[in-house]
Amino acid sequence: MIDRSAGLPPAPVVTVQSSTYSESNLRSMLILAALIAACQLAGGSGALVTDPSFYGELARPSWAPPGWLFAPVWITLYTLMGVAAWLVWRTGPGRRPALIWFAIQLVLNAAWTPVFFGLRSIGGGLIMIVLLELAIVATIIAFARRSRIAAVLLVPYAVWVGFATVLNAALWSANR
Repeated sequence: MIDRSAGLPPAPVVTVQSSTYSESNLRSMLILAALIAACQLAGGSGALVTDPSFYGELARPSWAPPGWLFAPVWITLYTLMGVAAWLVWRTGPGRRPALIWFAIQLVLNAAWTPVFFGLRSIGGGLIMIVLLELAIVATIIAFARRSRIAAVLLVPYAVWVGFATVLNAALWSANR
């Protein structure tokens, strides 16, 4: 038998990454999950005060989507929002102003449902959603300074809320 290892350099030593990387990666994934959960909870909290029959009782424009469509759209948007916030969080120092805008728009988002459905205030909902849309735009601008991808992930949210603003205005007009 021929010894093929003769004259070859020794095999390289393989080192295992330190636990610091694993702990950092785990922390990052936990923060991602927490941000998505926070967004979902902000949206889901409105279900506690939502009377689904209220939307059905309203005079609606012919282009109004059916009530069942809102839940899947919002679940998707809240997930995108959480991922966007996580991408900004990962950018490190200087991220605070962008995340404050994110928190502001999330609070406004969560407040719309109790105003519109809980208080059955279409006009109050319209005021809230206009403020929400402005806060979303400010958040997109702040996010774009930190992560273009994060800003782009919020664009469908801004478009949907823009549509919802027009719908809210139409509902207010038709149900005064």
